[in-house]
Amino acid sequence: MTRPGPSRSRALPPGHTIELVTDQAAFAELAPEWGRLYGRCAAATPFQSHAWLHSWWRSYGSPGRLRVVLAREGGEPVAAAPLMLVRRPVPALVPLGGAISDYGDVLLDDERGPDAVAALTAGVAAASRTALVDLREVRPGAAAERLYACWRGPRRRLADSLCLELPALPLDELAARLPSAKARQRVRAQLRRLDALGVKSRPVLPDEAEAAVRRLLELHRLQWRGRKVTGEHLRPRFREHLVRAVGPMVRSGDAVVTEFRMADEVVAVDVTLLSRRLAGGYLYGAHPRLREAKADVAVMLLDACAGYARAPGRSTLSLLRGDEPYKHRWRPAPVPNQRLLLARRRTAPLLAAALCDAAARRRGKELLRWSAERRGSDGDKTT
Repeated sequence: MTRPGPSRSRALPPGHTIELVTDQAAFAELAPEWGRLYGRCAAATPFQSHAWLHSWWRSYGSPGRLRVVLAREGGEPVAAAPLMLVRRPVPALVPLGGAISDYGDVLLDDERGPDAVAALTAGVAAASRTALVDLREVRPGAAAERLYACWRGPRRRLADSLCLELPALPLDELAARLPSAKARQRVRAQLRRLDALGVKSRPVLPDEAEAAVRRLLELHRLQWRGRKVTGEHLRPRFREHLVRAVGPMVRSGDAVVTEFRMADEVVAVDVTLLSRRLAGGYLYGAHPRLREAKADVAVMLLDACAGYARAPGRSTLSLLRGDEPYKHRWRPAPVPNQRLLLARRRTAPLLAAALCDAAARRRGKELLRWSAERRGSDGDKTT
């Protein structure tokens, strides 16, 4: 289906139109307009950039499922909701970006008032028809919270994935937050070790980004060989998406790719995503010889990422999703994402079904965790 023209609705504020884009080519053509709107939305993260979303759709999208809602005023986009239709566990509109995106959100022009929110809300409600609207991984303070507040129908807010965040400080100040003098001394010793090994870092140029990301994925596969790893990161579709998306994001300032060299050989590559409010280390690959040389890769990466986080207006160094123990050594603040469920009167039963499904999944995870703890406790008793 080609990109429809603007439409008017009695529910829209005066001067506003809504548009539903369901065609990949039409979505691609939105790049310049999308970029302008993205730049006027302070809450946006790189996961809402056009380069990320359009590349993701090319790798992961299903024909006929694209649902990008635009609200325009005077022909210029003032709000957008990048969505797609899924059928299971219930029919729903969900954010583009899927499980490989740490934050989901809509875009709202900060220079516009409530009318832009009202127009986008009307557009999303019209697009949802007989489906639920299920906004996953919404960061506190996200633009989607304004859409949620404007929604007239049944709605519910649930907890989603946990993210861990640090203040945007240099590494020596982050180390000063550690609970003991021994821990602080260990970080300083690790930095000296990296220096003694001759490890040097540099951000790659935009034209070098594609080759650097390919090298990252090779190193990522190598570092996790024989160990449990996120399987999606090894699949061709993820490789194609990341290679395709990161180059344009480096050019626009939404990402930085860092190479780490030792004796003129690239031994690690990292992708850090950048927005006006935060920097977040997304994915890295490191050669096993770094660990064999007793280099602390986590300290190396955090040192580089902390440097990028200190741009004017940027206050947060995000460790993104996940509650892994190695992150807690830095004493980060837990910041749970949200799941915003929006229904119309006719789709209220879908909301109830989604809440039941969420409760069942949460209970299942609790039982698995309890079982694992029980097995660990029984093992301790027998040793």
